[in-house]
Amino acid sequence: MILPGTVWLVGAGPGDPDLLTRKAAGLIAAADIVFHDALVGRAVLELISADADRVSVGKRSGRHSQDQRTIGRLVTDAARAGKRVVRLKGGDPSIFGRASEEIDACHSAGIPVRICPGVTAASAAAADLGVSLTLRGLARRLTFVTAHVKSGSVPEVDWAGLADPQATLAVYMGKAAAPHVSAGLIAAGLSPDTPVALVENASLPGRLGLITRLDLLPLAAKSAFRAGPAVILIGEALRKAASTHAVMPCEMSYAGE
Repeated sequence: MILPGTVWLVGAGPGDPDLLTRKAAGLIAAADIVFHDALVGRAVLELISADADRVSVGKRSGRHSQDQRTIGRLVTDAARAGKRVVRLKGGDPSIFGRASEEIDACHSAGIPVRICPGVTAASAAAADLGVSLTLRGLARRLTFVTAHVKSGSVPEVDWAGLADPQATLAVYMGKAAAPHVSAGLIAAGLSPDTPVALVENASLPGRLGLITRLDLLPLAAKSAFRAGPAVILIGEALRKAASTHAVMPCEMSYAGE
């Protein structure tokens, strides 16, 4: 599935290996070397051939094992050496996965590069909650945004553009920025009682979900979660889950009742 000297950016999905595409599983198994993110699920990594090299180049909040330029060099050097290269990224490579930088690195080095998409965290979180991200007549738009910030900094986000009561907002890497997300959206006009769902480790056995309100989001993000990656879903499409206590096959709690 991979020609020698070629790079594939492969979406590992949210962690559950059953959510991998068949193509992704085949590419992982066929690779000579796999450069993987820190958030790639352990069960997904087990699909890597025992004969293949496995290299962690993962980034976690405040703990970067390799800078982006170094990752690009490692990937292109491996391809230049004739290896079948997979760059394994959590979720979908094209959604906050820095795919563009690595595509540019491959193009600059004259290395063929292709993308295999994956299930993104927002979709997995909605599936865990048993809700739809869109709702006819109520949630007409779906917006993905990252609120990742360095310690002590404030995310540079157009809150006025995001405070749409007819949209569902999926906030990636937003636990640390939860106070800014809540304050920014409320100041821009979104109702304080807008339903919010936080899902940590979506799709995995240890996932944790919590349904609350926008004004209570900072408290929920601070007190209810562990150290795993989380996605925050905001919008009226979640109102039914908040009112009916939709069954979630994991530890689940509710705030603001």
